[in-house]
Amino acid sequence: QVQLVQSGGGLAQAGGSLRLSCVFSGGTFRRYSMVWFRQEPGKEREFVAAIKGGTTTYYSDSVKGRFTISKDNEKNTVYLQMNSLKPEDTAVYYCAADASVITSAVRMKEAYSYWGQGTQVTVSP
Repeated sequence: QVQLVQSGGGLAQAGGSLRLSCVFSGGTFRRYSMVWFRQEPGKEREFVAAIKGGTTTYYSDSVKGRFTISKDNEKNTVYLQMNSLKPEDTAVYYCAADASVITSAVRMKEAYSYWGQGTQVTVSP
């Protein structure tokens, strides 16, 4: 059974940086597409970034140029490096994984079967 365990996050000032990590176990990591979503209270979970096929990356318009998703197959870990943080980046961040994500569904939360526990990111003005 695939399990995802997240770490990182916390509090940062606007303009600062944080890195999220998500450790994968229970499957063949290199076969899985990995994604980060985020969710604010009372709002839908929204797509942030994804990596598919190990090298192809996708970003939401709101984080493009500021966030970087990467995958370390040796450590079975996916990272989200968040730079130039803004208060509107404040949310609970979730990593997710699935081995059967088609390109057209990369940004859809319904495409992912396995989810991490979530981690809070708070950015102060």
